[in-house]
Amino acid sequence: MTDAHPNQGPTSGLTPHLTIPSRGASAAVDFYIIAFGAEVLDRRLADDGERLIHAHLKINGASLMLNDEFPEYTGQADIRPVGVTLHLRVADPDAWWTRAMTVGGAEPLMDMADQFWGDRYGVLRDPFGHTWSIGGPRKG
Repeated sequence: MTDAHPNQGPTSGLTPHLTIPSRGASAAVDFYIIAFGAEVLDRRLADDGERLIHAHLKINGASLMLNDEFPEYTGQADIRPVGVTLHLRVADPDAWWTRAMTVGGAEPLMDMADQFWGDRYGVLRDPFGHTWSIGGPRKG
């Protein structure tokens, strides 16, 4: 059993935290709301009033945090995400796929299709460079 803080969820677990390049974090939040049904639990601007220093979303029952990049702290600018895929396990993968693709800017990397392991599964890259897979049971 874990203790929970309101709006933050359990005090243990694993929460992905994305850095969004090119001051795109606010647009990413908007995309995730439409594409993945995200609920915004917290959203805060940095002292400059422009960049998003913190956002806490809930997608498909799980937490996701994100922020704009801050090269003055990290020494890195225009970060391009590689090597990580966020997986959404959902009851109707085709509906989630279609919604994500129609929002605009998502790029299919592996089309949604029935897979040998029994799932319906596809992979896309969101407009901010992050890779998402969507999978769930086949219909019928």
